Amino acid sequence: MDIHQFFLGNSFDAYNFFGAHVQKGGGVVFRTLAPNAKSVSLICETSNWKEIPMQKEHDGGVFSCFVKNAKPNMMYKYRIYPEDETKKALDHCDPYGFGMELRPNNASIVRDLTNYKFNDSNWLKNRGNHFQKPINIYEVHLGSWRKNPDDKNGWFKYEEIAPELIKYVKENGYNYIEFMPLSEHPADCSWGYQNTGFFSPTSRYGEAEGLMKLVDLCHKNEIGVIMDYVPVHFAVDDYALARYDGTTLYEYPEEYDTYSEWGSCNFIHARGEVCSFLQSCANYWIKEFHFDGIRMDAVSRLIYWGGDENRGENPASLNFLKRMNRGLHELHPDVMLIAEDSTNYHNVTVPVEYGGLGFDYKWDMGWMNDTLNYFKAHPWVRKDLYHNLTFSMMYYYSEKYLLPLSHDETVHGKATIVQKMFGEYDMKFPQARAMYLYMYVHPGKKLNFMGNELGQLREWTEEQEQDWNILKFPMHDSFYKFMKQLNKIYLSEPALSKYDYSLDGFRWIDCHQEKDCVYAIERKAEHSRLAALFHFDDAQTVTYSFTLPNCTALTPIIHSDWECYGGKTKKDITPIKPTITKNGSQFTVELPPFCGILFNIEEKPMV
Repeated sequence: MDIHQFFLGNSFDAYNFFGAHVQKGGGVVFRTLAPNAKSVSLICETSNWKEIPMQKEHDGGVFSCFVKNAKPNMMYKYRIYPEDETKKALDHCDPYGFGMELRPNNASIVRDLTNYKFNDSNWLKNRGNHFQKPINIYEVHLGSWRKNPDDKNGWFKYEEIAPELIKYVKENGYNYIEFMPLSEHPADCSWGYQNTGFFSPTSRYGEAEGLMKLVDLCHKNEIGVIMDYVPVHFAVDDYALARYDGTTLYEYPEEYDTYSEWGSCNFIHARGEVCSFLQSCANYWIKEFHFDGIRMDAVSRLIYWGGDENRGENPASLNFLKRMNRGLHELHPDVMLIAEDSTNYHNVTVPVEYGGLGFDYKWDMGWMNDTLNYFKAHPWVRKDLYHNLTFSMMYYYSEKYLLPLSHDETVHGKATIVQKMFGEYDMKFPQARAMYLYMYVHPGKKLNFMGNELGQLREWTEEQEQDWNILKFPMHDSFYKFMKQLNKIYLSEPALSKYDYSLDGFRWIDCHQEKDCVYAIERKAEHSRLAALFHFDDAQTVTYSFTLPNCTALTPIIHSDWECYGGKTKKDITPIKPTITKNGSQFTVELPPFCGILFNIEEKPMV
């Protein structure tokens, strides 16, 4: 690491310098940054927790020591004495530590990251060009997907849960897993969004090597892995980053924006050493663990002061974002950078060199809110909300959007996705099936939180595993089968993904049937052309006619109202023949209430 570039905020490899590093000839080198400390000592198991003085090796406040008899798996902390002698010394975990104890204990643990050898070179070689591929993400909280009956906390180790999770994901038609934050955190209920160990895979599920095995096995099974990452704020615990050297080193000074709306400390991105810390962390997860993408949480708080547009832009954090994204793309051009951003800020997914923030994808929160609000509404008012579902395509091509139905939509009194549908139990499922078909036909990559595919009706909590037993109920089992088939269709039909971000890939066949709440969409790619019809009213069956150019027949691929999925329509995949008119091929289709139908468009052969 170039120490000068570190302080300028340009480093992406700071974790190779700071932290605890096992030496080839034996022993461990420890380094930490504490520019405002009077002195720093290492305390560790090897010394029976007695102080080992660390030497100041740089004017910027770098302290280091070499411990000859230190070994991997040894616990350690830094005892930091502040300049203000009226304040007592505090024992801190290592900001760059590669392992930590399980809460409520908080010592760092020496880990040797060089032991595990990945076997995913073929995957890494071919993971690029994701813009034209289907991306179907299964968002997972690792501690509550399934509970381990043999563990007092109910947790599986990374490598233990890997085979079952991967098998489930493959069988259900997902090709990416996005993990909610796996860096160390003290409170289970924070789900990993308030960190104490940014470089430490949480010990709840094991050690760094176990996580490497999980990612490697995913790649062996052609599943990409995305890491949820929090570059905005950190936990207030005094053993971690808060007032690390006796002063506000990582956070804003007390008189400014020290605390976030979540009660955590805000990173101060105006400091180069903080930017280098965060950039190096993102690079660490990609390089050392082979993650295929980074989903950055709460990006709005990096764009505007406190996420409040009225307070204006935060130039320091915007510069940090641009520098980090550009640097990560230079180091890993085939890795996805995803923004969880709820603002209307422009050019989030435009490359930095063209004036953007440099993300690959942005969560389409507008689409999510408009769609769910539409389906919450009583069917008789949907004609007035008709263009809730067309509005997204008015702005869609301004960014590269990803459509999320994430954990945020299933917690804390928000109700689950199926619960949000209007009406009683029996009425919710046909609407949810039709809504999901609309989601998968709409341009944009997809993300679905675990449990959504089951039609789960209980809001998610980290304390319980998914309600797998609900699949014994016919309505849920049918819904699960529908989602499974829909996912597989999405992965296999190029028209649903290849030209997500091109005007050539999408066309409204009809978006002016306000009275009947009917919509018609065409998606296409080379040698793949699809039509989708939707009827989102609860009124009687609608006989709907429309015209398609250069079409000889429509063959049903999936119908959300087929009996096999809990509907009332007998499955029939007989091609529908058109009536030929001067305007093209005219088709007439019966659309039951709350339904969606996806058709393959058969074209006239080229002369």
